[in-house]
Amino acid sequence: MRLEDKAAIVTGAAGGIGRAAALRFAAEGAQVVAVDINGPGAEETARLLPAGSPGGIYGSRVDVTQAAQVKGLMESTIRRFGRLDVILSNAAILQGGSVVDLPEDDWDAMFAVNVKGAYLCGKYGIPALRTVSGGSFIITASANSFYAESDIAGYCATKGAVMQLTKAMAIDHGPDGVRVNCVCPGWIDTPMSQPFLDETPGGREFAGKIAPLGRIGRPEDVADVALFLASDESRFVTGTSVNVDGGWTSGMTKAIALI
Repeated sequence: MRLEDKAAIVTGAAGGIGRAAALRFAAEGAQVVAVDINGPGAEETARLLPAGSPGGIYGSRVDVTQAAQVKGLMESTIRRFGRLDVILSNAAILQGGSVVDLPEDDWDAMFAVNVKGAYLCGKYGIPALRTVSGGSFIITASANSFYAESDIAGYCATKGAVMQLTKAMAIDHGPDGVRVNCVCPGWIDTPMSQPFLDETPGGREFAGKIAPLGRIGRPEDVADVALFLASDESRFVTGTSVNVDGGWTSGMTKAIALI
């Protein structure tokens, strides 16, 4: 019950890491608004919460690139619960390509969702987090925030941006009692990763070998770290980026060297 009596918002909660985090937060006692541009998917997340769970999940369709919708999300959450303690800004999209190959519209779309979405959640959510003791704002960044890969130039740029945004927000709002941190997943078995894992020959085997821990991550692996950052257990942690990558970005293993 690490989030008992707390209210939380999780964006990008129709599947993957967002869904796992919403379920984990509710299992620890939080009342969670699970939002996604895929409204039916967000509502499905709410239905997946086991009966008798100490918390609750409420699905809602929200486009995090639209200021009016994000502002309305924060206001409706406070009306419903009387408070807002945790925001997990998790919504993101990935479009492949080098800067030469990537269409301008795809570049703009990634920055709108991945970076502007986090900015808007902060703009309209941090004033509410200031009013509670130990408000926590978390961004899902990526191993690609600091470790680039080929053919995803725009995605790497957005994830580098949100890592710096995390640090800037932590500095600005620490004096108000608001903690801001990010999690940096490596290869996680999510819908975003599945095109590589399942459609690239050997992709799943490769992704499992590159981490020293020898497997692909699960959404729940990231959700557990997000729970720590959301809870009072991380009360003296802010401006931090936590790798959840099985050790992948620490260096090359013998197994990957032999592929």
